[in-house]
Amino acid sequence: MTFITFFNVNFELFMSISGLFPIDMWDFKSQSILTDLPEEEFAMLTAHQSEQVYNKGEIIFREGSYPSGIFYIKNGKAKKYKVVKDGGEQIIYVANTGELIGYHAILSDNRYPDSAAALEKSTITFIPREDFLATLEHSAVLSKRLLKTLSHEFAVLANSLALFTQHPVRERLALQLVVLREKYKVNFQPGVPVEINMAREDLANLVGTARENVVRMLSEFKEKGILETKGRKIIVKDVQQLIALANYR
Repeated sequence: MTFITFFNVNFELFMSISGLFPIDMWDFKSQSILTDLPEEEFAMLTAHQSEQVYNKGEIIFREGSYPSGIFYIKNGKAKKYKVVKDGGEQIIYVANTGELIGYHAILSDNRYPDSAAALEKSTITFIPREDFLATLEHSAVLSKRLLKTLSHEFAVLANSLALFTQHPVRERLALQLVVLREKYKVNFQPGVPVEINMAREDLANLVGTARENVVRMLSEFKEKGILETKGRKIIVKDVQQLIALANYR
C-alpha cells in the first residue's frame, strides 16, 4: 500500500463507525457467551478441551456430519458456508476471534446444517459435546446467554436474507466490506490502517456473486478513492462512502 498523505486518508482509515452504521444488525455476538462465566462452570466446560491449529482452507466441520462438540476460535477467523449445486460455496457468516461455532447443531440435536473452514491460520479450541451439554444444564448464566445470542443471530440472518433478496450486488459488497472492516479490527491500534485480508473468491462467495464482479467493483471503489488494495488485502479509506453505497435502510 502506498501510504497516502497523512491528513487526507487517515481519518477514514482509523475512525469508528459508531453512530454511522448499526453493526449489531449484521454481526453475530457469540464472543460474550463464555466471558466471565462462574469459575466452577468454566472449569466444567473446559475440563476436556483440546486445541488445534488449522491452516487456511482446512475444514473444521462438514455439513451433514454429526456434532461431537463445539469450537472456540482462540485466534483467527473461520467461514461458515453451504456448498451450492455447482460445487461452489455460499458463505453465510465470517466468525472472528473469540467466537463459538458449531453449537447450533448440538442444541437442535441434529447434524451440522453447514460447513466451517479456516479463513486464515487459526488456533481453535474443541469442547466435547458432553461437557457443553452438562455445563448448559448446570449453568443458568450460560443458558441465558445462549438464548439471547440465538435470538440476536435470528435477527442478523433475517437482515442478511433481506439484503440478498432486495439489494443489488454493489450494495451487498459495500455492506460486507463495512462489516469485514470491523471484524479485522482485532488488536486495533490507533494510527494503524485496518486491512481486510480475504481472497477475492471468498469475498465473492460472501456477497453471492461471481469473483469477476467483485474484482471489477473493487476497482471501481478504488478509482473513487474509497479503498486501496495490496495483493489480496483491502484497506478501506472512506468508510462513510461505503456505508452510503450499502443503502442498508
